[in-house]
Amino acid sequence: MSRVLHRSPAASYPVAASGEGPYLFDRDGTRYLDGSGGAAVSCLGHGHPEVVAAIQDQAARLAYGHTAFFTNEPAEALAEHLVADAPGSLDRVHFVSGGSEATETALKLARQHAVNRGEPMRRRVIARRQSYHGNTLAALAASGNPGRRVPFDAMLPDGVTRISPCYPYRGQRADEDEGAYGERMAAELEDAILGAGPETVLAFICEPVVGATLGAVPAVPGYLKRVREICDRYGVLLIFDEVMCGMGRTGVRYACSHDGAAPDLLTCAKGLAGGYQPLGAVLMSRAIAESIETASRPFPHGFTYVGHATACAAGLAVQRVIDRDDLLVNVTRQGAALRDDLAARFADHPHVGDIRGRGLFLGIELVADRESKRPFDPALALNARIKKAAFARGLICYPGGGTADGQAGDHVLLAPPFIIGDEHRAELVDKLADAIGGALTEIGA
Repeated sequence: MSRVLHRSPAASYPVAASGEGPYLFDRDGTRYLDGSGGAAVSCLGHGHPEVVAAIQDQAARLAYGHTAFFTNEPAEALAEHLVADAPGSLDRVHFVSGGSEATETALKLARQHAVNRGEPMRRRVIARRQSYHGNTLAALAASGNPGRRVPFDAMLPDGVTRISPCYPYRGQRADEDEGAYGERMAAELEDAILGAGPETVLAFICEPVVGATLGAVPAVPGYLKRVREICDRYGVLLIFDEVMCGMGRTGVRYACSHDGAAPDLLTCAKGLAGGYQPLGAVLMSRAIAESIETASRPFPHGFTYVGHATACAAGLAVQRVIDRDDLLVNVTRQGAALRDDLAARFADHPHVGDIRGRGLFLGIELVADRESKRPFDPALALNARIKKAAFARGLICYPGGGTADGQAGDHVLLAPPFIIGDEHRAELVDKLADAIGGALTEIGA
């Protein structure tokens, strides 16, 4: 009997024993292609010798020093590295241990900045349905993922307004192009601000490419720029959640760069240290940083492992390898090729409704009927069946449910390591197609 409280107490988990490149191995020697990087985490794959050496070297010299007393060299160097090509006026970095802590920190920074500038009435956050921003209570409150929220609704803060996601596969009307659709979705943000009272709205938070809840859905062209304009008009802070889609996953370090829009606060994690250490970060604008730094009292927030030296050393090593080896070029090339492979394999598939994404961040939405886009009955648990079938075939992928409306709908998220080659891509597509076919057969589709 395991003494670990696992994610699913009823499940029997194999013991992960080792990793090499894009593969993981369990204790029995079974090999798994990591087609989703865990949860879009393992951007360099597993066992990268330079990252391992950087962790060992830092731990041998200084593993940890509390940031109430010290800074450390890896944190300072990584912050410089991240700010060097950050969009807009992002100028300071606050390191945390993961994405949920990053969202929590960003929301608190936004609130503290409002108080510092004499606007304490600003407390309402606007977010989008079918989004996910983390599992702490404030981050979960901002998330639009019903399955994760429901058990804790009674505990969640209530100062959140939700608007529609920018989800053209299901939301774009036949009589509008992408530009008109994006404008209509952005107008929902303005209506929500005006409805709440602009003086009460603190921030709007969104994922530039929606990850686990929708399955790699990018914003349509022009949408994020329009959102930026609306936020500026009403003094609302703009937070981009790039925990899953950022750090090179879409082919550029910051996913919002594709859209030419810059936020006031940006969260990142997952691919920041590639799973080699727990690490997240919040990048903030110069104005917010100066507001915090010049306030009469310190920012009353922090976690024990803020700026952890070994974690930051891992993050710095990961980012340097990505830059030195031009891996974002491979993300773009392999991402385009993988999307083409998926389109070719599933072109005539009666239950594949949409293939979308950017770079090595791709999603496949499954439907009961392509013409009507009708989703499968959620009681069939198609996404869970696909996950199980893929794993049995030696493929790790990241299926999800509630895609269409928060309850019904199934998708598969793919986010393989940046180092994949043609042979890995072919293996991924073959095993995924086999798994989808097997799962559909199980439900009689």
